[in-house]
Parts: sequence; structure tokens; C-alpha cells
Amino acid sequence: MKTIALIGALDTKGPEYLFVKNEIERRGHRAFVIDTAVMSEPAFAPDVSAADVAQAGGTALTDLRATADRTQAMQVMTRGIAALARNLYDAGKFDAVLALGGGNGTVIATSAMRALPLGVPKVMVSTLAAGDVKAYVGTSDIVMLHSVVDVAGVNRISGKIYANAVGAVVGMAETELPKSKSKPLIAASMFGNTTPAVTRARETLEMQGYEVLVFHATGMGGATMEQLIRDGYFEGVFDITTTEWADELVGGVLGAGTARLEAAADKGVPQVIAPGCLDMVNFWARATVPPEFDGRLFYEWNPNITLMRTTAQENAALGKILAEKVNRATAPTAFFLPLRGVSQLDSPGQAFWDPDADRALFDAIKHNVRADIPVYELDYNINDDAFVDAMTTRLLEMIG
Repeated sequence: MKTIALIGALDTKGPEYLFVKNEIERRGHRAFVIDTAVMSEPAFAPDVSAADVAQAGGTALTDLRATADRTQAMQVMTRGIAALARNLYDAGKFDAVLALGGGNGTVIATSAMRALPLGVPKVMVSTLAAGDVKAYVGTSDIVMLHSVVDVAGVNRISGKIYANAVGAVVGMAETELPKSKSKPLIAASMFGNTTPAVTRARETLEMQGYEVLVFHATGMGGATMEQLIRDGYFEGVFDITTTEWADELVGGVLGAGTARLEAAADKGVPQVIAPGCLDMVNFWARATVPPEFDGRLFYEWNPNITLMRTTAQENAALGKILAEKVNRATAPTAFFLPLRGVSQLDSPGQAFWDPDADRALFDAIKHNVRADIPVYELDYNINDDAFVDAMTTRLLEMIG
């Protein structure tokens, strides 16, 4: 028998949660109900009260009711449920989590889900699930299920969706992973323009007994890699595709946040770094590119992705940023600079080939990097076998 945590405001969503609770129990499992309501008493008795959640958030529930400040209540309950959910999970109180909600309910419940480890089943039935859910999912593995109709009572449509949600989370909780031999992990960053490099590196590293997890450098990919590095998953980092910093600096659509390139340095994880794909800033379809970039060099990668060539000035700023981030390193670290271009498009004869812009990038890295961090300048394109082999060999030496 598995225990499924249900998170929600039981004053407004009593019927829905009672329905879901009964569905879980009908399938032979236990429901563990956590109430997040602030202003009213729950429709039925939960296992964890809203007072417990508020206390975990640093404020008494009676104080929240007295002030009746919605913004404060949201902040306290969001903070409290995240801390409480992780503590309860670590104590073995539940195996999976399910929630139903509108705007506020989704914010609160997904904050709890994001606090849980990867692999813990997490299903969020939300009125917001058909839109942009990046803010709710973050770097976690939350399954967002569109409620279709409002989360208000149980009707012929919502009842089916709630039952499906129960089936999904119960199925996940019951799933036993196949046993496999555990191998040490290495993280690698990749983009379409560095795919040949990462493919070769992965093959080499796997032959040496490592498992390589590849993260697509699309903003959330880089942010997820950073989070998993902080969580202690990796023995080394093959960060050949640092392109997300170009979007972060210039204003593209695939930035990974200003903490990109900090995790390995802060956690003391060996890493090799290359300025892969810093020749490009990403936008969606050509018509979506902001007018301030009119006159720049563009390449339409596909109908939905437009790439813009970075300038020498932007590259100089990017090189300084990369160096300053890597200067935080406490473990063996090395830069590798591909003098024949930082992407497939940035190679002799290709659309983004610009040696002057690349030189500004490389010079900024060399000028700003810490003296004890080696910088290897190799007369290859980033995807050339010799360049990739040099990086993988150095990383293996660092890991030892």
C-alpha cells in the first residue's frame, strides 16, 4: 500500500478532495491530506492542519486570520508547505503527491512539489496547466494536468479528470524501477550546434565507465543541470555549451538565469568549460525578434527558432562573465577555447564565422580568469574530434 499526499485548501475544495481521497482509498492506498486553507475551517479533518503549515512558514495561523492580508498569507503558506512537505517526505509519511488548484492553489502546491526529490511522483491538476507552466514546474519533474473546467466541485467532466489524476499518481507510485548497476555521473551541456561534440564526448566517457546526463541548453536545461550539480549528483561537468549566457546578457528567450556556471564551482565539482554557441542569441520565429535588433545578422534555424549573431562587444562581456563565474571554483577546472569557431555556424565559410568577435570572447576569458585556472587554446572548431578529445581527456584526469 502506498500513501498519497493531497495538498489543498479544504475550505473551498472540500468536495474535490473528498472525492480524490475516496478514489485513492478505493484503489487500495492511503490518502494523507494536508490543508492549506487560511480563513476558514476545513470541510473534513486533514492529517496536517493549515495551522501546522502556517507555523512552518514562520507565522501563526491566528495571526494570518487577524491581519487578513492575502499577500502575506500566500507567502507564509507557500514557504511553509515547501518546508513541511520535504520534512514529511523525509520522515516517510508519503510516497507521492497530488494536488488540485486554481491560481493560488497551484502556486502553493507546486512549491511543495519542487521541494521534493526528483523521482517522487508529483501530479498537479490545475486550471493553468494549458499555459506556460515554467514558473510552477521549475527544474522539477511535476506532471501538470489541465483541469479543463474550474476546480470547483465534482461534475461529469472534472470527476473523470480527477479520477485520471489519481490513476496517474497511483501508477507512478506503484512503479518499480528496474535494477541497474550504478555508474558515476557526468553532466554535459548540449545544443544543436554542439551535438557532434557532445555525442563523441559521451561515447568516450561511457567507455570509461561513466554515465553521461546531457542537458539541452534551452534555459531550463541549464538551470536543471545547475540544480542537480548542487544536489550532488555528478562527479564531473563537461560544460561545452554555455550559450544560455548569451541569451541572458543580450535578451534572448533561452536564458538560464544569472546563477548559470556557479554550481560546479561552488560545490567543488571538477569541470571543463568551453564557450560553446556564444556566437548566437535565440529568439522564436523571425517576426518575434524585438525591433531594437533590426539590422543584425540572423539565421533562421527552423520556422520557430531564429538565431542572432553576437557582436565583438557582446562577446567581450560574455567572456568576462564566464571567467568571473569560473573563478569561484574550488575543484580542478579548465577552459578550452576553439580557435576555429564556437559552433557549427561559427566555422570558416559558415553564416556566423567571425574571427574578430571570437577573439574578443577569448581575450576577455584569458584576461579575467584566475591565474591558476588553465586556458587551452586549440586550433580547431568546437565540434572537431581533436578538440572534444582534449576536453574529455582533461576531465577524466581531473576526476582521477
